[in-house]
Formats: sequence, structure tokens, C-alpha cells
Amino acid sequence: MSKAPVALIILDGFAIRDEVFGNAVKAAKKPNFDRYWETYPHNQLKASGEDVGLPDGQMGNSEVGHLNIGAGRIVYQSLTRINISIREGQFYEIPELVEAVKAAKESGKALHLMGLISDGGVHSHYEHLFALLRLAKQYGLEKVYVHGFLDGRDVAPSSGLDFVKKTEEVFGEVGVGRFATISGRYYAMDRDKRWERVQLAYDAMVHGKGAQFDSAVAGIEASYKEEVYDEFVVPFVVTEGGQPVAEIESGDSVVFFNFRPDRAIQLGTALS
Repeated sequence: MSKAPVALIILDGFAIRDEVFGNAVKAAKKPNFDRYWETYPHNQLKASGEDVGLPDGQMGNSEVGHLNIGAGRIVYQSLTRINISIREGQFYEIPELVEAVKAAKESGKALHLMGLISDGGVHSHYEHLFALLRLAKQYGLEKVYVHGFLDGRDVAPSSGLDFVKKTEEVFGEVGVGRFATISGRYYAMDRDKRWERVQLAYDAMVHGKGAQFDSAVAGIEASYKEEVYDEFVVPFVVTEGGQPVAEIESGDSVVFFNFRPDRAIQLGTALS
């Protein structure tokens, strides 16, 4: 048998679906691909949910797909492992998290929780934030502040308002937590060394600089009126009595609850 080169070509976002409406792949003119499909043996793989180590029904993404292809087996993703740890209780015993909460309690300082507020499951999941709030409540913390980043890429472009409202409901249910700042991920989660973007998020979180609103909801609604949606919402500060609800100060505990590191590095570096 003669040997011939083999190429593995990955087409991100390319999938097989019978439905025609909204199906760019099916509508596209792709004579080469169509010829390969008709001429050569082919099969289909599932690229979401439990088949790639994600929770059932969770959409896949490029990183997840690449990890599973490279490993040649199902790789259970951070999202899945964290979800399981919350469900089974180990999450509330993670030493680093417990240490951060205890340090804030013993020093009388604040606990700041920052990350992407959505259920996209690519960089974060807001259920993980809710678990952190419950952990803080267990230890009797009162000064717990959330610096929320709006998504708009892994979820609908203007879904952030609903995620923030849901989070505020959980604040009430758990009995702890307040929004201190809101930033679009374009600013808070830059990974291309555009430090001027990160600076705006940093200044809001640390120095209370930026537009001021008396609630997270009011700030987001004002941005929507300007047709600036979640990903690109300019960092703003939530105030009470004309003063920032909270600023990150020396000695405070800070937890970044994004589980994917690439878009957490720059802001994390700025704060460290």
C-alpha cells in the first residue's frame, strides 16, 4: 500500500445541520468541500456536551475541541469539574478559596469577586460566582463586592442585563454581595496587550474612576440606550451616596472566578 500525506484541517464553527434557515454553512458555495464529501468516506463527530467533557447541553468551543482532538479521548473540562465540586461540596473546601475568605474575615477587610457574568461556559459560569457568595456567607463575611464583566460573545450581545439582574436576586437570597463595578469584556479581559483597555477596568475597580451610576442595572441600561452592548460596555462604577460602593484596597482578598486563564492574565497581572 502506497503512503500519502494526511492533513488534519480544523474549521472552527463549521458543522453539519439539516435546517436551512440561518445556516451559513449550508447556504455557502463550497464546491471543494462538497466534492470531498460526495467522493470520499466520511463520518460525523459530536463536539459539544458530555462528548467533549462538558455538561450535557453545553455548547462546544475551539479550545475544548482542540483539547479533545489532541488528547485522543474525552477531556473533562474545568467547567464540568468545578460544577461537580460544587454539587458534591468539595468546592467549599478548596484551600486557596477558604484562605482568601478567612483572611478577609480575620482582618476585617473586603472580599472582591471578579469575572465574567454569564452562563456561556467558555471562560466562566455565573453559578461559580454564586457558590463563592455562599462560601463567603458561611464564614460570616459582610463586605463582599462583585466586579462584573459583561460577555456578549459566548452569549447573546445584550443578555448581560438579565444575568446581572439574576445575580442581584442571588445577592438577596444568599444575604451577601453587591456590585461595585461593571466592565465589558473588551476592556477587562483583553489578551492582546492593549493595556489601555485594561487600564479603564483597573481604574474603575481600584480607584473608583469612570462614569458613575447608582446601580449596575442603571449603568447597563444607559449603555444600551447608546447602542453600546455587553462586550463593549465602558467600565463604570456603582455608587452609593455619591461614593463608590467599594474599591480594591491593600489587604483585601480578591478572587478571579474565570476558569480559563488566557483572558485573565493581563488584569490579574495589573492587580498583583
